Amino acid sequence: MKPTPILSIPPFPGARAPRFAAPGGASAGDSMTLLAALAEHRVGGCYWGRQVVSSERLDAADWPADADPWSLFDRARSVRLPENDPRALLALAAGLPTVLVGAGGEREAGKEDAARLLEAHLTGWQWFNPFDGGAISPLEAIALCGQWRALIDANRRIHSVMGIAHWKKPTVSALLWAGGPVPFGRRLADLPEGAAVALWRTRISAAQARALEATAPPVIEIEDGFIRSDGLGADCVPPLSIIVDAEGPHFAPASPSRLERLLQNGEFPPELLERARMLREAIIAGGLSKYETGGTASLLRFGGSRQHVLVPGQVEDDRAVTSGGALSSNLELLRRARAEAGPEAFLIYKPHPDVLAGHRRGLIPARDAAALADRVETEAPMAALIGMVDELHVNSSLAGFEALMRGKKVTVHGVPFYAGWGLTVDRGPVPARRKARRTLDELVAAALLLYPRYVDPITGLPCSAEVLVERLAISAQRLGIVQSALVGARRLQGRALAGLSRLLE
Repeated sequence: MKPTPILSIPPFPGARAPRFAAPGGASAGDSMTLLAALAEHRVGGCYWGRQVVSSERLDAADWPADADPWSLFDRARSVRLPENDPRALLALAAGLPTVLVGAGGEREAGKEDAARLLEAHLTGWQWFNPFDGGAISPLEAIALCGQWRALIDANRRIHSVMGIAHWKKPTVSALLWAGGPVPFGRRLADLPEGAAVALWRTRISAAQARALEATAPPVIEIEDGFIRSDGLGADCVPPLSIIVDAEGPHFAPASPSRLERLLQNGEFPPELLERARMLREAIIAGGLSKYETGGTASLLRFGGSRQHVLVPGQVEDDRAVTSGGALSSNLELLRRARAEAGPEAFLIYKPHPDVLAGHRRGLIPARDAAALADRVETEAPMAALIGMVDELHVNSSLAGFEALMRGKKVTVHGVPFYAGWGLTVDRGPVPARRKARRTLDELVAAALLLYPRYVDPITGLPCSAEVLVERLAISAQRLGIVQSALVGARRLQGRALAGLSRLLE
């Protein structure tokens, strides 16, 4: 059998996978370490394949080509394969007695066979990082496949995906894939035991809402990630990051989300905190915020030497506002910010871009805004504004988290995920269960490295936060991103609706 690489990139929907392996590895590596890594990450072969239960004596003839080999190993007590079959390497990594069949008959595989199979299918290959093309070691290639495996396994219990707009599907599909077609809109009548429904709750149809109420399945919440894209969701710019949480939405303080549990109970080893520090610095250097890039330019202080306070508005009917703990209106937030900052502060109000575009609710009448704010800022990027001001007053806006990353004082009037850990001035009803005290980099590690899922806009592959931040920090022109006709039409529609609303007031 011709040598083939034991590792490959899963066929994620929409992905444009680059070269991952080429003949000619330069380093053999430690055999036991490599075998242990394959077993730890359960990768190699069709590791994204169907979960199949095997007989205790697993033979090549009983091995479906589209089966995950590690699911077969879970029940097998022994394996019988041709002596040059790459699957024998995985069986040895799994610690199973392995019989090899060759021209000379049958024999039990030994250390020499493990070394030979490793050379033929792993260490005899050069491995490449699919995101930058650089050389990586076999261990690094195994770990990367392990990350993809963990994502795929996390999706296997999803029976149906609901509420995903068609323009989101090209990027979201890779992050919800479990080896087969993503089950968009699958009916709940045949929901198997242990399965769940993943949904973007605010976008499900009335019929889907009724079906959910009737069947009451386990629900997995999907929301935008905290590093989302270079553009607005209301402009139909698809997300490059999502949050998938089976415990509940991170913005609803009535019960803990997976993010809250990470912050309350998680462990943060030094290498993870170093990644968080470097990621935070890269975000600041790239001028990134949730929907924007290019916030690196310094802004002149509008009010001279006065204390500058930024008040970011939100979409008032957004679930982050209506799910409990938050103030109900941007006007009330602005009033409280002015009362606490005092008349001598230079107050800057920045409307939410979706509200400003006319798509969502939350517009403050001009006369009310002028009575409370010294400036209503509609042009400057959020990151640049945060860099210029001294402090922020927020409701539950992600801008507060972005400001913490930039070393700013943040007063919180709602209960966002970053409140209650000793990093903010909390005016909202923070749950008493948030007892841990966290450093900034522990917060960043939980919120940006451990919690969301990211997709690379270049390859279409699930990626790390670092890869996406690097992509977004590149100019829109170099990425080839242009404003589509759909985006332009959505903005015109939003402005028209906003104008009509003002006429009817």
